[in-house]
Amino acid sequence: MNLKTLRTRFLNDLSFLYPNEEIEALFLIAVDHFLKLSRTEVLLNINREIIDTEKMNFEELLVQLKNGKPIQYCLGETIFYGLPFKVNPSVLIPRPETEELVEWILEKVDHNKLHTLADIGTGSGCIAIALKQHLPNSVINAFDIAEESLKTAKTNADLNNVAIKFIEADILKWDALAIETQFSVIVSNPPYVTEDEKLTIHKNVLANEPHRALFVSNQNPLIFYDAIANFALKNLQKNGFLFFEINEYLAKQTIELLNDKGFINIELRIDMQGKDRMICCQMAD
Repeated sequence: MNLKTLRTRFLNDLSFLYPNEEIEALFLIAVDHFLKLSRTEVLLNINREIIDTEKMNFEELLVQLKNGKPIQYCLGETIFYGLPFKVNPSVLIPRPETEELVEWILEKVDHNKLHTLADIGTGSGCIAIALKQHLPNSVINAFDIAEESLKTAKTNADLNNVAIKFIEADILKWDALAIETQFSVIVSNPPYVTEDEKLTIHKNVLANEPHRALFVSNQNPLIFYDAIANFALKNLQKNGFLFFEINEYLAKQTIELLNDKGFINIELRIDMQGKDRMICCQMAD
């Protein structure tokens, strides 16, 4: 078997689950992981033979992929904002739109100032760690309700050689938190997919990724935004920034919520797919 044959195998075996473009991406991720070959190197070495030990790795991966397991969980790792992260079913797989949120934060803040940041619902730690890498003098507190998620986030902080304070806490009970810090930036990518939207979610996501980090009730879809905004009213510095990743269908309602609470300079930004995906606002002076 050579790389060309392996690519065809991926396309044939996974066609019932994914479109060809996505299968191509899975193939390239697998080849990079097991053979350390980039996309360009694959094209230049498409007839490279695969030895038996290498073939076994790809065979085992294909079995897992055909069962709907995301490749990031199969391999136990992914890349976010150019950085390596360990992932497992205790944390969401970081998405490209969340990279856009990190980029927006880095555009907004003054890199010459010392920032104290809070990442609420940190999961794998991807937002907190990416920000710490680019704002090395910042102090970052990362909150999550799940002990197993924080364990993964701590592993990722060590992997990327950054110091972050991880705090196990339920943000819906924010008023019970003994927080003495006044943050200059608060960011969150909270659960925001409503129960009605489950039908639109790919089945491999539903079967593998943690539902607590994805879904909210139809009755109160902005529950986390309300709680985090209230937390910010108490713990965000004057003129400090509050950033959210949001449900594209609830942009108007989220803006209204923030406006009603007195936040100023509310901005909505679309993601690379043209969807309403991020909001930034500031604490009134």
